[in-house]
Amino acid sequence: MATATLSRSYPVLITRYWRPLFVLMLVLLHLTAMRGVEDVWARALMLAHFGLFILWQPFMRGEQSLTPVQLGAIALVCVLALFFWNWWLMLLWLCILAGVVGGKVFLFQARWQRYFYLSVLLYLVSLLLIWVFPQLLPGFTQPQDLRQFTQYGLPLLFPLMLFLPAEAESGESPQVVDFFYSAFLFMIIALLVLGSFAFMTLGKVSYPFALTYSLLLIAGILLLLGLTWNPRAGFAGLAMLFSRYLLSVGLPFEQWLYFLAELSQAETQPEKFLRQACAGLGKLPWVSGGAWRSSAYSGEFGQPSKNTVEYSDRELRLRVYSRYSLSPALTWHFHLLGQLLGEFYTAKLREQKLQQQSYVQAVYETGARMTHDVKNLLQSLNVLCAAAEREEGGSDELQALMRRQLPLITQRLQQTLDKLRRPASDSGSTIRAQDWWRGLQRSYAGQRIEFDEGGIGVEAMLPRELFDSAADNLIQNALAKRRLHGDFAIKVSFACGAAARLEVCDGGHAVAAQTANELLRGPVPSEGGLGIGLYQVARHAQACGFSLELTHNADGEVSFMLSGPLKPATELPVV
Repeated sequence: MATATLSRSYPVLITRYWRPLFVLMLVLLHLTAMRGVEDVWARALMLAHFGLFILWQPFMRGEQSLTPVQLGAIALVCVLALFFWNWWLMLLWLCILAGVVGGKVFLFQARWQRYFYLSVLLYLVSLLLIWVFPQLLPGFTQPQDLRQFTQYGLPLLFPLMLFLPAEAESGESPQVVDFFYSAFLFMIIALLVLGSFAFMTLGKVSYPFALTYSLLLIAGILLLLGLTWNPRAGFAGLAMLFSRYLLSVGLPFEQWLYFLAELSQAETQPEKFLRQACAGLGKLPWVSGGAWRSSAYSGEFGQPSKNTVEYSDRELRLRVYSRYSLSPALTWHFHLLGQLLGEFYTAKLREQKLQQQSYVQAVYETGARMTHDVKNLLQSLNVLCAAAEREEGGSDELQALMRRQLPLITQRLQQTLDKLRRPASDSGSTIRAQDWWRGLQRSYAGQRIEFDEGGIGVEAMLPRELFDSAADNLIQNALAKRRLHGDFAIKVSFACGAAARLEVCDGGHAVAAQTANELLRGPVPSEGGLGIGLYQVARHAQACGFSLELTHNADGEVSFMLSGPLKPATELPVV
């Protein structure tokens, strides 16, 4: 029980007191360097330094068990520290430690945390260049003031490290080291040391001058790399070349995107598109086969292998077999290609769904128009039945009304049935404007409606379905409004020349402002329904090149107008 409690509390203690532990590790390193590598106590201190480093190290969590290989590496380091420690190993260890600490500098956004690791990096590089590396130079004698600065001046950084207000690192996740920056910094320090040694050996210059030359040379190389990586003179730069290389590992990225775009234009069915795209994926040089699965279908291509990588999203799951072992760059590259394929496939699914919705909407709109036509015909039949009930003896006037209305109702009903049997996308048949206007007057004779005729061209032709539907809906709405709100006048005006204009005006109350804003744009609640009839007429009018508008909306004058240019008679079928 006590052992388990200690094992659980150990990572917490290390996380809480990591900074004093780290500073103590640097103190032991400093004492080892000052005493010299040949001193026995210095080697013992170095062994303790390695132990503290293992406690702090950012590569493994504190509660993680060590493998035999890791134990063997620790034992090897201990043997080297006890029996074979020298200034070259000290130099190598300082370069490695500076690289690890430098890799943590670029990861922290907190200002004081960066300052802490920067101060550690400053100490390590200073100890390396001022004290350790000069010990390897033959015949080099360090000045007394520089020796005293190293022994007593550099340790002043230790209390500064302890009292910097750096945030504590979280114990929930292991510490992170940027491998790229660590390796880059290690190589820079190694290049600085080796360059200085080369200048001293070949150029026969003193150590300060050799160190200065090396620093200037490295700074120049870094400046040149920075300019070529992201230049300002219009050249694409190494960054663009590097990105293009990553995007074209194994195949040209542009060719794959072009292939998907062409296939998307040629194939409209999502499943066929996915099958052909996966077949094209199997033609890549590093792909031996694969398998895919969507919500309804699945398939395979090529031959399986032991090297696999998978990509999945909400609509597609894809597994690819590779002929070679996949590196991280190739895995990332494949996920990018799989994401492109998934996006195109999702777009195809959305396109198919939109087509289905468009078909359902067309069926709905056709049915809605037919429903209102049948409703208007039923209202006309109700008017005839009411007239027949009033005229019990069957007067000549009633018979004349029946002879006029019944053929028209029969014709309208037959047209409605024909549209249900053979729905067409055009505006339907046409009729001469004068014939249509006379038929409309006969249909609503006796309804106390005032008909006002403007100029009507002799050869003018109207789209019959549109004007029948618009006139019936507007007049029937006005009649229903009069039955609900009392007696008022209803006036129908019609003029037809190069353009047609049908206006229905009633003397009732104005339409509510909120309803008027939404009327003709969609279904809106009203006293007599939802306004679907007017909405369908407005859409039909727009499809035929006309417009239906609420031109006046005031108490005593509410007007709807259907207007638009007429097509030449040669373009319209006549019935």
